Amino acid sequence: MKTKLLRRCCQLMTLSMTALLFQPVASADETCMSPYMVKIVGQEDFVYIWTLGVEGLGDGQDKMVTVDVNPTSANYGKVINSESVGGRNEAHHSGFTDDRKYLWAGGLDSNKIFIFDVHTNPAKPKLVKTIDDFVSKSGGVVGPHTTYALPGRMLITGLSNHKDHGGRTALVEYTNQGEYIDTYWMPTDDNLQQAIKTGKYADGYGYDIRALPRRNVMFTSSFTGWSNYMKDFGEMLSDPQAMKRFGNTMVVWDLHTRKPKQILDVPGAPLEIRCAWGAEHNYCFSTTALTSQIVLIEETPKGDWQASNVASIGNPADIPLPVDISISSDDNLLWVNTFMDGKTRAFDISDPHQPKQIYEKKIGSQVNMVSSSWDGKRLYYTSSLLANWDKKASDNDQYLKLYHWNGKALIEQFNIDFYQQKLGRAHQMRFGAYSLYGK
Repeated sequence: MKTKLLRRCCQLMTLSMTALLFQPVASADETCMSPYMVKIVGQEDFVYIWTLGVEGLGDGQDKMVTVDVNPTSANYGKVINSESVGGRNEAHHSGFTDDRKYLWAGGLDSNKIFIFDVHTNPAKPKLVKTIDDFVSKSGGVVGPHTTYALPGRMLITGLSNHKDHGGRTALVEYTNQGEYIDTYWMPTDDNLQQAIKTGKYADGYGYDIRALPRRNVMFTSSFTGWSNYMKDFGEMLSDPQAMKRFGNTMVVWDLHTRKPKQILDVPGAPLEIRCAWGAEHNYCFSTTALTSQIVLIEETPKGDWQASNVASIGNPADIPLPVDISISSDDNLLWVNTFMDGKTRAFDISDPHQPKQIYEKKIGSQVNMVSSSWDGKRLYYTSSLLANWDKKASDNDQYLKLYHWNGKALIEQFNIDFYQQKLGRAHQMRFGAYSLYGK
């Protein structure tokens, strides 16, 4: 056990130093990536979009769609490849391994994890492995969500469990080769696992994960279980019991040992976590889906962590439903998407305790994910939240859009209609480049 722990610590320290060496020269990569990952230097060539299949549209299957985004290419702004995975799995999030050779993509309903080779031919990702025993291997975790790169490892957050399909869940660790390692259950009132409960909640819910290696911590947020995220959005909103089944916590973990240290109260379902990049910036941001707050998670002078609401997003009474967020590489801007009004908002976070909205733009009838380039000049947007939560009829626009940010406004560059091209519902994006593999 000691040997295993020592090896893990050495791997983390070595890869952390390597990652930091890459960061200053990375001019294109997404800012929400793991600090352990190899970074893109220069212009990204491709965007990979994990896409939900729609019955009766094209082949009806979930797929990894590749779009050429290099402005010097003859195929700029066009779909150049599509790799279907078979069936509809509630395609949701994806993430690269630390060496960036493979892209892992999860299905929230089928609990399958699809592994794509993106290095042999970056223009044409190929499905090379499917993990279909995630639930049994993990000991009952359901809903693989964030796939997060650690040195030689993939750490996966769950959203639910197979016993009651509620929100109690765990983290699951795999090797880069797709071999199961261990499961780490979220702390709860009946099993705090020696974590310090700083408020009134210890609900055991999970959602996103991010790490600050220099502080030896990682953070997890919380959402809701299978019984809610697979339910029709309107029906769920009108069900008082369902609305009680949302997470109200974030957990601070020891990165090296994977042990929970603190449980922070963050009422209102905190979703994505984005950590600051500055060497002296020991803080991260999240947003709450139900209460429309920007949350600052910061280290205190005592060395522990605290969470506080520092700004409202739109009019919280309207429930704009904050979804994805993206932090700029200089830690000065936070982009916040709100699903219901289809808007993106830019907040000045140069003072992290007092974010100020400086810009907003309507992207579509609905908007979900945003991916910002490292140089801050390009922002990509996609539309789908969940198959049963997306809007209906004409409001259900499905797209990938690219905008250029000139410091004052977003200028649209291209717009791909995923329904028109019979691809499905565009969910999450990841960047690819030939330069990563010497091609």
